[in-house]
Amino acid sequence: MLQRIQTIYLLCAAGVSAGLIYVFELWITEDQVKVFAADINYVFAAFLTSAFFALVTIFRYKNRKSQFMLGRLNIILNFFLLGFFVYQSLNLSGETAVSEKGIGMLLPIVSIVFLALANKAIKKDEDLVKSVDRLR
Repeated sequence: MLQRIQTIYLLCAAGVSAGLIYVFELWITEDQVKVFAADINYVFAAFLTSAFFALVTIFRYKNRKSQFMLGRLNIILNFFLLGFFVYQSLNLSGETAVSEKGIGMLLPIVSIVFLALANKAIKKDEDLVKSVDRLR
């Protein structure tokens, strides 16, 4: 059942987490050096873990409960990433270490939206299966 809408949402979330981190910078230092997620090891690992969870979730289509649980776990991971970026932007604002914030700080938000849409579709499938089981 890979042809469901949540597969598209999960692929988009994986693409945002694994692909766009190389395109959009997180911030630009005062020396005009662009800092990408791949430059910071733990941020890079968190983004790749999020992409891995999204891909694993796609192939757990036979077990919708574990799919839903992995989606929630991935959302929590992206909230931690978002919290780290908010902390960085508030703590390092001004001209001390960060002079311009990049659009890459918003990538966890995009990923959270796709994951929430996927979880909503998974929940809808689960409800449909439960309603059919009641009719038997």
